Amino acid sequence: MRVVLADLKSDRGFVSKDTVVGGYGSRLDPFSRVTTVMAYLKKQYHDVPSVHMAYLAAILARAGHEVKWTRGEPMDGDVALVLSSLVDYKAESAWADRMRARGVKVGFIGITASKMPHLYEGHYDFILNGEPEGAVMRLAQSGDIPSGIVVSEQINDLDSLPFPRWDLVTEGRAFKSGIKWSSRPIGGGYPLLASRGCPEFCTYCPHRILAGYRVRSITNIVDEMERLCDQVKRPYVIFRDPLFTEQRDRVVELCEEIMRRGLTLTFEAETRLDRLDVELLDLLYKAGFRAMSFGVESLDPAILKKSGRRPIPQAHQREIIGHCRQIGIVTAAFYVLGFLQDDWSSIAATIDYATDLGSTFAQFKMLTPYPGTPMFKQIEPLLTETDWERFDGFTPTFKHPNLTNRELKFLLGAAYKRFYMRPSYLANFLKIQNAGVREWVSRMDRRVNDRHSREEIADISRPVAC
Repeated sequence: MRVVLADLKSDRGFVSKDTVVGGYGSRLDPFSRVTTVMAYLKKQYHDVPSVHMAYLAAILARAGHEVKWTRGEPMDGDVALVLSSLVDYKAESAWADRMRARGVKVGFIGITASKMPHLYEGHYDFILNGEPEGAVMRLAQSGDIPSGIVVSEQINDLDSLPFPRWDLVTEGRAFKSGIKWSSRPIGGGYPLLASRGCPEFCTYCPHRILAGYRVRSITNIVDEMERLCDQVKRPYVIFRDPLFTEQRDRVVELCEEIMRRGLTLTFEAETRLDRLDVELLDLLYKAGFRAMSFGVESLDPAILKKSGRRPIPQAHQREIIGHCRQIGIVTAAFYVLGFLQDDWSSIAATIDYATDLGSTFAQFKMLTPYPGTPMFKQIEPLLTETDWERFDGFTPTFKHPNLTNRELKFLLGAAYKRFYMRPSYLANFLKIQNAGVREWVSRMDRRVNDRHSREEIADISRPVAC
């Protein structure tokens, strides 16, 4: 059987799918000069191949099926599996129609198709509801193409899965070496899932609504990394777990096993700062850890608690980021603007904190109620946006109790401008530590901040379309 795996590339802005926002995906359609630059850089460094597609390729190839991969070109085959997303489902549906016109059976996988199958009504032959590997194993063994909505049970023994087949889903792309201050190479890297699901209870996050939390054995994880090292020189591994350092002893064991085997690689991960300490960071760095992302979300602990997120003391956040800067680990902080309890002052305070905290990068997004999350049930009566593709992380989608859409958009733009358009950002990016230079940079920051304030007052005074 010939199986086409489709991870379709969007033609609008920069779209991330697969494990981003639990699989719903994100679209950055530039709305300012700063975000235009960011979208360009994301296309160079964040266009990462789908780890779920690589798993499916391995399952199908192991069973003797022919596997073809596409980012958009229609292909002949017996069946096509399409990676679904909320932010680009219309283009995915149109592509499925073209494939079905060629006589190919089409199925959708992923959280969007699982939680919102009506979006694809009339465009599919089947949907795999749940993590797709279980149902694809049955398809690979029997050769029978399913129909309708098919439950795909989660696989509890993750070690039983074959390792992802990157040679079948990456168009033979070559990943170039990363530059010193960015860590991640051009072309992205190789995603790796050391666990599935998430053990936290944030009400706005979709990472835990498709399947439960499970982990792989350390031996199995490092076996995959070793195999990748055999295939690629100095690979860059991107751990896609929502909380990589949930269990400290597992992280220690992982680092020690990487070093024991003498693997030459670098890697990054997403985690919580309260699951890190100085000693663990030093060990991670020795094993090849060079970048991390983490959620700060809001400065206000009360807002975080209302959303099911445990606050992290500011002193600990500063200690961890400061140590990362000292030893050479790139940091990327995530912030969410527009929680129900937010007002102008609380968001402004979060933006000020982001610039003061000094992470290498920052990503600001609008609170977005994603279907299936507890937050969605809470906000559903307030929804104003009817186009699901605009649930992209950067667009207001509901009537906020304290802020207008125009104010929310303004604050989002101001966050990016204030963070990236300041002298201290460049100093942090270049890892400048000289006390005299840092003092001069601080004075320049104050002048630039005053200029931003004047420009923002003028901008918010001019009426614009929402």
